[in-house]
Amino acid sequence: MALKVELKPNERIIIGQVVIRNDEQRTRFFIEGDAPILREKDILTAANADSPAKKIYLALQLMYLAQDPTHGHQTYFELVREFVQAAPSSLPHIHEINNCILSSDLYKALKAAKKLIAYEAELIENATRV
Repeated sequence: MALKVELKPNERIIIGQVVIRNDEQRTRFFIEGDAPILREKDILTAANADSPAKKIYLALQLMYLAQDPTHGHQTYFELVREFVQAAPSSLPHIHEINNCILSSDLYKALKAAKKLIAYEAELIENATRV
């Protein structure tokens, strides 16, 4: 079954190793086959990875898009170790991400990492209130 994708004007999408940018009109197309796909709203650039949780998301994103996802494991696990040392209460989120990695579902790991980013924002907000 093909994946239906609709792009807004000038929206970008990554399919495999290629970035595709839409023209001025809304576009719909179907993707048949197996390739990593990220819509622009889910893409994080290195410049925007300005927090520890976002750096974890970026590492996962690079693993997801890589032809050999194990290449980024060392970076990912170093970032996770530092994050858990700083915020031990984040461990349930990390376990969820790790379980997705172990089951080779890096797209779900990215979704779980978005929850980690939201959790980190909560921690920072609570810390600044005190």
